[in-house]
Amino acid sequence: MNDSFIDPEYINNLLENAKFADDSVLALVLDKADRAEQLSHSEIAALLLTENHDHISRIFDIAGKIKKRIYGNRIVMFAPLYVSNYCINRCSYCSFNHGINFNRSKLTMDEIREEVKILEMMGHKRLAIEAGESEKDCSIDYIIECIKTIYDMKFENGEIRRINVNIAATTTENYRKLKNANIGTYILFQETYHEPTYNDVHLAGPKKDFLWHLNAFDRAQDAGIDDVGGGVLFGLANPYFDVMGLLLHNEHLEKKYNTGFHTISVPRLCPAAGININDFPNLVNDETFAKIVAVIRIAVPFTGMILSTRENHDMRKKLLRLGISQISAGSNTEVGGYSVNNLNKESQKQFLVNDERSALSIISELMNDGYIPSFCTACYRGGRTGDRFMSLAKSGQIGNVCLPNALMTLCEYSMDYGDDKFKEKAAEIIKQEIHHIMDENIRSKTIENVEKIRCGAGRDFFV
Repeated sequence: MNDSFIDPEYINNLLENAKFADDSVLALVLDKADRAEQLSHSEIAALLLTENHDHISRIFDIAGKIKKRIYGNRIVMFAPLYVSNYCINRCSYCSFNHGINFNRSKLTMDEIREEVKILEMMGHKRLAIEAGESEKDCSIDYIIECIKTIYDMKFENGEIRRINVNIAATTTENYRKLKNANIGTYILFQETYHEPTYNDVHLAGPKKDFLWHLNAFDRAQDAGIDDVGGGVLFGLANPYFDVMGLLLHNEHLEKKYNTGFHTISVPRLCPAAGININDFPNLVNDETFAKIVAVIRIAVPFTGMILSTRENHDMRKKLLRLGISQISAGSNTEVGGYSVNNLNKESQKQFLVNDERSALSIISELMNDGYIPSFCTACYRGGRTGDRFMSLAKSGQIGNVCLPNALMTLCEYSMDYGDDKFKEKAAEIIKQEIHHIMDENIRSKTIENVEKIRCGAGRDFFV
């Protein structure tokens, strides 16, 4: 087992010293960020701790410009699929906590198919498998079977093209099994990098081992999984400590494996069955949370940022402008939740969904707000993962691939799932964006492929 690369004394000193950064120093840090120069740990800490409204406004402005420059107006769409709520861990913040008594369940393969049919009818091509930890009731072989079942499904409008996996920290051998099952990104939240808090909120079970959990991405990388996604649950510990922990973790992976986090998720503690959030003294208010998202975007400009439906409609709209590049739509956080009425099954949500709009409603609003909803999975299918993806992103070339693919998948979605009004709006966006593309070769190829989709001649993508 590796030693911890998280030095709490170092982080605490950074945050303590950042309290004394004066306005002139912060102005210079913001100038540096505005020039797209990499910030030091102390400079990032200073941005996190500032309470100067003018500085915070400028942080928001810079984060928005960084997101626009690297990601354009594309927003990647996905949905979670909960396959099991059996769990042997006792995590005080989670409604799947082993200590909470409710009727637990896991999906059969037929029930998986029923769930995926409904998700595909929403237009989703990218899913994230979610499950509790239980070798007895939710083994790695069960997860592999779920993945195979989903990938084997074919629909009139295509298939699920990418399955990300968010399951408990496991062994290198099990990560190899996931790699061989052709997963997309392996996602795992550290929950908190503050070890005393980590020990307090994890009462029992394998997850209580801080170092085993912390070093999971090393084992995943050693097994060949080069797309990994981190995150913390804001509200458990000092949020600024956890931001610095995330950044140190990212740097550790970059140094050791030449690629850091593919994505960073920013879930915030919210109400759930059996959980009293008033028991947690570090809850993060909206203003602080927005600043955190913006600072993370400035600190790791090339890393995707994921926001779930824990956040409400208004907060999601705001955070999209500050750095979020992936969101869920039409989400359900219970096992069998998408088809619960059809299966006559009752379950328990992992957390309450605060944006309950349909996938189509969310996607339509994104377009009305000037975004391009993207269902693209071409990087994964074309082998652009890990350092291959990051090298393109850091060179500024990834947009030349992502934008055409986003437009073609939006066209595909429009043809397959949109009504006349949606199709008209999508066609308008596609036309505008194609003519903004400066490279004539890309423009002509994009138009050719979009026309193929329109004519039903094929669903080709840039790979």
